[in-house]
Amino acid sequence: MKLNKLICLAAYLLSLLTIAQEKKPNIVWIFSDDHSYQTIGAYGGRLQSLNPTPNIDKLAAEGMRFDKAYVENSICAPSRATLLTGKMSHLHKKLDNTKKTVFDHDQQQFQKILRTNGYQTAMIGKIHLPGKMQGFDYWEVLPGQGKYYNPDFITEEGDTNYKGEYVTDVITDRALNWLENERDQDKPFMMMVHHKAPHRNWDPAERYMNKYEDIEIPEPDNFFDDYATRTTAAHKQEMDIATSMKIDSDLKAEGERYANDPRYKEHYVKFAQDNLKGEALVKWKYQTYMKDYLRCIWSVDESVGEIMKSLKEQGLDENTIVIYSSDQGFYMGEHGWFDKRFMYEESFRTPLIVKWPGTVKPGSVNTDLVQNIDFAETFLDLADAPIPDDMQGKSVVPLLKGEAPKNWRKSMYYHYYEYPGAHAVRKHEGVANKRYKLIRFYGEDVPNGEEWEFYDLEKDPSEMDNIYNSSAAAKQVLEMKKELGKLRVQYAVNE
Repeated sequence: MKLNKLICLAAYLLSLLTIAQEKKPNIVWIFSDDHSYQTIGAYGGRLQSLNPTPNIDKLAAEGMRFDKAYVENSICAPSRATLLTGKMSHLHKKLDNTKKTVFDHDQQQFQKILRTNGYQTAMIGKIHLPGKMQGFDYWEVLPGQGKYYNPDFITEEGDTNYKGEYVTDVITDRALNWLENERDQDKPFMMMVHHKAPHRNWDPAERYMNKYEDIEIPEPDNFFDDYATRTTAAHKQEMDIATSMKIDSDLKAEGERYANDPRYKEHYVKFAQDNLKGEALVKWKYQTYMKDYLRCIWSVDESVGEIMKSLKEQGLDENTIVIYSSDQGFYMGEHGWFDKRFMYEESFRTPLIVKWPGTVKPGSVNTDLVQNIDFAETFLDLADAPIPDDMQGKSVVPLLKGEAPKNWRKSMYYHYYEYPGAHAVRKHEGVANKRYKLIRFYGEDVPNGEEWEFYDLEKDPSEMDNIYNSSAAAKQVLEMKKELGKLRVQYAVNE
């Protein structure tokens, strides 16, 4: 009799465990590369009328849009290392995109903790961190930057080449295959779908090659910025559309490859015939760049739609949290630039949209300061898994529930390290809150080893007027310097 009771009790406890496991939400993390918030319709702005992201916009309408989401180092590999570890660059040690700094895969990462807490994990797409991935039940990733066409992928079993295919489509197909056919359907899952697009050199899928062909893309008001009040860094960068954007590899209008490619032949011939010069050439570069960039985004947006459709068809949509973001922001001609790296708003800020059925209020907007050091902690919190003390961010789960903790951060720390390097952006660190931003450029090729910039974002949201030396701003500058020092201590910055 006692044995029967014990058996019944064990069965009951097992059923409770199973129910608890079933209630744990699935997480789908869709991540793109260099996707600017300016080119997402849900964020509004001058490009909204082009309807660039209908599926991502739908996700925002059904979830929460974060308007103050930022990164701690606006460059690909460090940003992804931060995503995995919940730590700033100086602690996870991947400071830049060069081979000088190496990411140690043996260190603590959120997916390892998820896996030990009952989650199945998968990573498909771009990770930009050389070495064997850890903590994933399944992974298939691009080597380095990867290629748009005929991409190679690395797996646990070896390398695969997808001849004749487009990278965004391959990532989507592989993700759907794992989601629909290969995962353990008795376990909650975390699936990371990380796209290469819209990273430079902006090669669109053939089906979108002619999209926006007859459209004039609006220019930003500060497209011809002269950096009048800015320091050396803004004047000596190498990321301006006018002189740094390449007519061959970036714009496909010079070089043997594009002369013989039927997709670009008409474009190639017309450019040669027009013989553009001066401002007309710069404007042509902008139009060509923007159209290819937006065309690349169309494939990413299409991927979002396909994944959402699959979740619904499998009956997973009500218990799956879907998150969309990018590794950093990007310049869409603001200040005359492309690329990222600077602490100015367009590259410092990144899109973040979260759909959590039954919890997140549809169409809601959050304006709290969120940073990419928060992502790992958020994933663990969503899974009811332990968050290590040495992670440096905070879970945004309370924000998703509409609760703003009283102790939520009031300022953010930023640090960019890659100089000398691509685009010649000087090393800099800084602090920002909702109104003010203080930036310190330092090191070689900076006069006297240090230059400062200070912006009042309320009065100057486009960051055109550096008022660091203004007597009217002296008090705020001093306060922000103190805050910078405080954050350096808080985050154990030793650079």
